[in-house]
Amino acid sequence: MTGEERLWLTRAWILGACLIAAITVVNVLTIQHDAPRLGVIRPAIWEVSSALVTMVIFGIPAAMALWMVRKQPRWWQAVPAHLVAVFAYSVLHVSSFVALRKIGHAVLLHEGYDFGPLSTEFPYEFRKDMVAYGLATIIYWLALQRSAQGPQRAHTPALPATFDIQDGARLIRVPIADIVAVRSAGNYVEFVLADERRPLMRSSLSAVLDGLSPHGFVRCHKSWLVNSARVTGLKPEGSGDYAVELGALEVPLSRRYPEALAALKS
Repeated sequence: MTGEERLWLTRAWILGACLIAAITVVNVLTIQHDAPRLGVIRPAIWEVSSALVTMVIFGIPAAMALWMVRKQPRWWQAVPAHLVAVFAYSVLHVSSFVALRKIGHAVLLHEGYDFGPLSTEFPYEFRKDMVAYGLATIIYWLALQRSAQGPQRAHTPALPATFDIQDGARLIRVPIADIVAVRSAGNYVEFVLADERRPLMRSSLSAVLDGLSPHGFVRCHKSWLVNSARVTGLKPEGSGDYAVELGALEVPLSRRYPEALAALKS
């Protein structure tokens, strides 16, 4: 099972658990209203035991939904498989909640619990279990269909990141990978592009760094930012200073920016 499938099956289980919890509360209140002599504890034991078991055996329709999505069986293969699965689902549901009810009645009410004649009670429960199993299988199947769309989206090629340079009245949109370096020029910044253009934009160097630092740009001098992906070498200049080689361009790296040196060496 893939991580995406596990995620969506978990979400489907949580949805089912929330629906079961809501139905359980409604059923307890309904029984208390229709038969107040029973009190609250007995209906709570009956409904909560059924809900807990259902949440556990929801793994059966989940497994069947996974089988259907992966194997895509023919109808004459799917129908017998689902009949066996729903019968096992109902047997586990009934036998388990009866056991829990017996324990609950004995511990909380100090009395026994009588499920009634199996010949009449089990068919009644089986009809309800068929509906629950069917709905759960559909929910899980839809969740798995949704999970299958995740990898498809992941294979969609991402568009290259771009940066907008407002050069006077002209807007220049360039791929960030094509920005070699950025230099402070008074109230402006100058972008050094791979195609040798050098557009200007009215901005501070710090403001530009905020937009470019997530893409690997580092400040190596009070007046320079460099694209770490474009660095071709580091040349010592003495006294802890370096020259950052970016092809034919050299940019100063001041010893006052040791974090930039560490980043460019890594």
